[in-house]
Amino acid sequence: MARKPPIPSRGPEVPERGVKAATYRLLMDTAADVIRQDGHVPTVAEVAVRSKVSRATAYRYFPTRSALVAAVIDDSLGPMRSFESDESDGRERVRELFRRTFPRFKHFEPQMRAAAQLSLEQWQLERAGLLEEEPYRRGHRVRILEQALQPLASVLPPPVHARLHRALSIVYGIEPYVVLKDIWGESDRGVEQTALWMAEALIDAALREAAAAGRDERLRPAAARAGAASR
Repeated sequence: MARKPPIPSRGPEVPERGVKAATYRLLMDTAADVIRQDGHVPTVAEVAVRSKVSRATAYRYFPTRSALVAAVIDDSLGPMRSFESDESDGRERVRELFRRTFPRFKHFEPQMRAAAQLSLEQWQLERAGLLEEEPYRRGHRVRILEQALQPLASVLPPPVHARLHRALSIVYGIEPYVVLKDIWGESDRGVEQTALWMAEALIDAALREAAAAGRDERLRPAAARAGAASR
Protein backbone atom coordinates (compact mmCIF):
# COMPACT_ATOMS: atom_id res chain seq x y z
CA MET A 1 0.00 0.00 0.00
CA ALA A 2 1.31 3.45 -0.92
CA ARG A 3 2.20 5.70 1.98
CA LYS A 4 0.07 8.74 2.63
CA PRO A 5 1.79 11.80 1.14
CA PRO A 6 3.10 14.44 3.58
CA ILE A 7 1.05 17.55 4.17
CA PRO A 8 2.12 20.11 1.55
CA SER A 9 3.63 23.41 2.64
CA ARG A 10 1.63 26.59 2.85
CA GLY A 11 2.89 30.12 3.21
CA PRO A 12 2.50 32.23 6.35
CA GLU A 13 -0.80 33.92 7.05
CA VAL A 14 -1.15 36.96 4.82
CA PRO A 15 -1.65 40.29 6.65
CA GLU A 16 -4.90 41.90 5.55
CA ARG A 17 -4.04 45.60 5.57
CA GLY A 18 -1.70 48.36 6.62
CA VAL A 19 2.09 48.46 6.77
CA LYS A 20 2.36 44.75 7.50
CA ALA A 21 0.39 43.84 4.38
CA ALA A 22 2.46 46.23 2.24
CA THR A 23 5.75 44.85 3.58
CA TYR A 24 4.61 41.27 3.07
CA ARG A 25 3.64 42.02 -0.53
CA LEU A 26 6.91 43.85 -1.20
CA LEU A 27 9.00 40.92 0.05
CA MET A 28 6.98 38.33 -1.84
CA ASP A 29 6.94 40.31 -5.09
CA THR A 30 10.70 40.83 -4.81
CA ALA A 31 11.23 37.10 -4.34
CA ALA A 32 9.06 36.36 -7.38
CA ASP A 33 11.06 38.90 -9.44
CA VAL A 34 14.35 37.27 -8.44
CA ILE A 35 13.01 33.86 -9.43
CA ARG A 36 11.73 35.12 -12.81
CA GLN A 37 14.68 37.30 -13.73
CA ASP A 38 17.67 35.62 -12.09
CA GLY A 39 16.53 32.02 -12.18
CA HIS A 40 17.35 30.95 -8.64
CA VAL A 41 15.67 30.55 -5.28
CA PRO A 42 16.64 33.62 -3.24
CA THR A 43 17.52 33.56 0.43
CA VAL A 44 15.43 35.62 2.83
CA ALA A 45 18.46 37.86 3.38
CA GLU A 46 18.80 38.49 -0.37
CA VAL A 47 15.14 39.43 -0.64
CA ALA A 48 15.53 41.79 2.32
CA VAL A 49 18.46 43.58 0.69
CA ARG A 50 16.71 43.93 -2.65
CA SER A 51 13.54 45.16 -0.96
CA LYS A 52 15.48 47.64 1.21
CA VAL A 53 13.95 46.03 4.28
CA SER A 54 15.95 45.04 7.34
CA ARG A 55 16.84 41.36 7.60
CA ALA A 56 15.22 41.16 11.01
CA THR A 57 11.95 42.41 9.54
CA ALA A 58 12.13 40.02 6.57
CA TYR A 59 12.74 37.04 8.84
CA ARG A 60 9.72 37.94 10.92
CA TYR A 61 7.57 37.48 7.82
CA PHE A 62 9.50 34.58 6.26
CA PRO A 63 11.72 32.67 8.69
CA THR A 64 13.01 30.28 5.99
CA ARG A 65 13.33 29.92 2.22
CA SER A 66 10.63 27.29 2.47
CA ALA A 67 8.18 29.80 3.93
CA LEU A 68 9.14 32.34 1.28
CA VAL A 69 8.71 29.94 -1.65
CA ALA A 70 5.48 28.56 -0.19
CA ALA A 71 4.10 32.11 -0.09
CA VAL A 72 5.14 32.78 -3.69
CA ILE A 73 3.52 29.54 -4.86
CA ASP A 74 0.37 30.19 -2.83
CA ASP A 75 0.05 33.57 -4.50
CA SER A 76 0.80 32.19 -7.98
CA LEU A 77 -1.19 28.98 -7.99
CA GLY A 78 -3.67 29.44 -5.16
CA PRO A 79 -6.74 29.82 -7.42
CA MET A 80 -6.07 26.39 -8.92
CA ARG A 81 -6.16 24.74 -5.50
CA SER A 82 -9.81 25.67 -5.14
CA PHE A 83 -10.72 23.89 -8.39
CA GLU A 84 -14.32 22.76 -8.34
CA SER A 85 -16.47 21.42 -11.15
CA ASP A 86 -20.10 20.48 -11.67
CA GLU A 87 -19.13 18.10 -14.48
CA SER A 88 -20.48 14.64 -13.66
CA ASP A 89 -18.31 12.75 -16.17
CA GLY A 90 -14.89 11.92 -14.79
CA ARG A 91 -13.01 12.19 -18.07
CA GLU A 92 -14.59 15.54 -18.85
CA ARG A 93 -13.77 16.83 -15.38
CA VAL A 94 -10.10 15.91 -15.81
CA ARG A 95 -10.10 17.60 -19.22
CA GLU A 96 -11.62 20.69 -17.65
CA LEU A 97 -8.94 20.74 -14.95
CA PHE A 98 -6.08 20.49 -17.45
CA ARG A 99 -7.53 23.07 -19.81
CA ARG A 100 -8.22 25.56 -17.04
CA THR A 101 -4.95 25.24 -15.18
CA PHE A 102 -2.17 24.57 -17.69
CA PRO A 103 -2.31 28.14 -19.04
CA ARG A 104 -1.61 29.29 -15.47
CA PHE A 105 1.25 26.80 -15.23
CA LYS A 106 2.75 28.44 -18.30
CA HIS A 107 2.47 31.89 -16.75
CA PHE A 108 4.03 30.83 -13.45
CA GLU A 109 6.52 28.30 -14.78
CA PRO A 110 9.59 30.00 -13.18
CA GLN A 111 7.96 29.92 -9.75
CA MET A 112 6.98 26.27 -10.15
CA ARG A 113 10.50 25.35 -11.25
CA ALA A 114 11.91 27.19 -8.24
CA ALA A 115 9.67 25.21 -5.90
CA ALA A 116 10.80 21.95 -7.49
CA GLN A 117 14.43 23.09 -7.32
CA LEU A 118 14.18 23.89 -3.61
CA SER A 119 12.43 20.60 -2.88
CA LEU A 120 15.15 18.60 -4.65
CA GLU A 121 17.94 20.54 -2.96
CA GLN A 122 16.42 20.01 0.46
CA TRP A 123 15.79 16.32 -0.23
CA GLN A 124 19.50 15.82 -0.77
CA LEU A 125 20.43 17.84 2.31
CA GLU A 126 17.87 15.96 4.41
CA ARG A 127 19.30 12.61 3.33
CA ALA A 128 22.78 13.79 4.30
CA GLY A 129 21.56 15.10 7.65
CA LEU A 130 22.52 18.66 6.69
CA LEU A 131 19.12 20.30 6.31
CA GLU A 132 18.87 23.25 8.68
CA GLU A 133 15.43 24.61 7.78
CA GLU A 134 11.91 23.30 7.64
CA PRO A 135 11.61 21.46 4.31
CA TYR A 136 9.35 22.69 1.56
CA ARG A 137 6.81 19.96 0.83
CA ARG A 138 5.06 19.79 -2.51
CA GLY A 139 1.80 17.94 -3.09
CA HIS A 140 -1.23 20.23 -3.41
CA ARG A 141 -1.97 18.40 -6.66
CA VAL A 142 -3.10 15.38 -4.65
CA ARG A 143 -6.26 17.10 -3.42
CA ILE A 144 -6.83 18.90 -6.74
CA LEU A 145 -6.72 15.62 -8.68
CA GLU A 146 -8.82 13.89 -6.04
CA GLN A 147 -11.61 16.37 -6.72
CA ALA A 148 -11.24 15.97 -10.49
CA LEU A 149 -11.32 12.16 -10.27
CA GLN A 150 -14.26 11.96 -7.87
CA PRO A 151 -16.82 10.92 -10.55
CA LEU A 152 -14.61 7.95 -11.48
CA ALA A 153 -14.60 6.62 -7.91
CA SER A 154 -17.88 4.80 -8.56
CA VAL A 155 -16.62 3.36 -11.85
CA LEU A 156 -13.14 2.15 -10.99
CA PRO A 157 -12.15 -0.42 -8.36
CA PRO A 158 -10.36 1.35 -5.48
CA PRO A 159 -6.87 0.03 -6.37
CA VAL A 160 -7.27 1.15 -9.99
CA HIS A 161 -8.65 4.52 -8.95
CA ALA A 162 -5.70 5.02 -6.57
CA ARG A 163 -3.20 4.04 -9.27
CA LEU A 164 -4.79 6.48 -11.72
CA HIS A 165 -4.65 9.22 -9.08
CA ARG A 166 -0.92 8.67 -8.56
CA ALA A 167 -0.20 8.37 -12.28
CA LEU A 168 -1.98 11.63 -13.10
CA SER A 169 0.04 13.40 -10.41
CA ILE A 170 3.12 12.85 -12.60
CA VAL A 171 1.43 14.42 -15.61
CA TYR A 172 -0.23 17.34 -13.80
CA GLY A 173 2.30 19.96 -12.71
CA ILE A 174 5.72 21.27 -13.66
CA GLU A 175 7.16 17.86 -14.58
CA PRO A 176 5.86 17.79 -18.19
CA TYR A 177 7.43 21.21 -18.75
CA VAL A 178 10.80 20.04 -17.45
CA VAL A 179 10.88 16.99 -19.72
CA LEU A 180 9.13 18.24 -22.84
CA LYS A 181 10.65 21.74 -22.96
CA ASP A 182 14.14 21.04 -21.66
CA ILE A 183 14.73 17.78 -23.52
CA TRP A 184 12.42 17.98 -26.53
CA GLY A 185 12.29 21.73 -27.05
CA GLU A 186 8.50 21.61 -27.05
CA SER A 187 6.35 24.74 -27.06
CA ASP A 188 4.05 25.66 -24.19
CA ARG A 189 1.05 24.68 -26.28
CA GLY A 190 2.73 21.39 -27.16
CA VAL A 191 3.33 20.65 -23.49
CA GLU A 192 -0.33 21.27 -22.72
CA GLN A 193 -1.52 19.06 -25.57
CA THR A 194 0.86 16.20 -24.74
CA ALA A 195 0.02 16.32 -21.03
CA LEU A 196 -3.69 16.12 -21.81
CA TRP A 197 -3.04 13.25 -24.25
CA MET A 198 -1.19 11.37 -21.50
CA ALA A 199 -4.01 12.02 -19.06
CA GLU A 200 -6.54 10.66 -21.55
CA ALA A 201 -4.38 7.58 -22.14
CA LEU A 202 -4.12 6.92 -18.40
CA ILE A 203 -7.88 7.19 -17.97
CA ASP A 204 -8.40 4.80 -20.90
CA ALA A 205 -5.98 2.31 -19.33
CA ALA A 206 -7.77 2.52 -15.97
CA LEU A 207 -11.18 1.98 -17.58
CA ARG A 208 -9.88 -1.02 -19.56
CA GLU A 209 -8.45 -2.52 -16.38
CA ALA A 210 -11.75 -1.99 -14.57
CA ALA A 211 -13.69 -3.57 -17.44
CA ALA A 212 -11.38 -6.58 -17.50
CA ALA A 213 -11.76 -7.02 -13.75
CA GLY A 214 -15.54 -6.86 -14.14
CA ARG A 215 -15.49 -9.54 -16.84
CA ASP A 216 -13.33 -11.77 -14.63
CA GLU A 217 -15.81 -11.42 -11.78
CA ARG A 218 -18.73 -12.31 -14.05
CA LEU A 219 -16.91 -15.32 -15.54
CA ARG A 220 -15.69 -16.72 -12.21
CA PRO A 221 -19.02 -18.31 -11.14
CA ALA A 222 -19.47 -19.88 -14.57
CA ALA A 223 -15.92 -21.25 -14.49
CA ALA A 224 -16.50 -22.67 -11.03
CA ARG A 225 -19.68 -24.39 -12.18
CA ALA A 226 -17.92 -25.80 -15.22
CA GLY A 227 -15.11 -27.13 -13.07
CA ALA A 228 -17.56 -28.78 -10.68
CA ALA A 229 -19.44 -30.43 -13.57
CA SER A 230 -16.25 -31.92 -14.96
CA ARG A 231 -15.34 -33.63 -11.71
